[in-house]
Amino acid sequence: MARTTRELRQRRHRRLRKTLSGTAERPRVAVSRTNKHISAQIIDDTTGRTLAAASSIEGALKSATGGNIEGAKAVANLLATRAKEANIATVVFDRGGFDYHGRVAAFADALRAGGLEF
Repeated sequence: MARTTRELRQRRHRRLRKTLSGTAERPRVAVSRTNKHISAQIIDDTTGRTLAAASSIEGALKSATGGNIEGAKAVANLLATRAKEANIATVVFDRGGFDYHGRVAAFADALRAGGLEF
């Protein structure tokens, strides 16, 4: 039976989430990307709370598109500043089943440059 790209990504994500979990000390950075946009949340899985979030859909980032590497870096920089405001220094990176290259890798590098450790 042929599987769609979405189903395959969701299977990869389920495999990742078996071992990845965010705690209060090390929350999880969940990345989601589409062809036009990229968004991410910092999540404490023990309480089920989102501690910080950023997206290319936001008004501050409307001029920069999330469909390219520069847009992904801009969203990551915004998320890194919001994480600093929330006193978050170390995180666990959840790529969401997406391949770790292109926009996802640029997003992760920009988070590291913004001061988050993972």
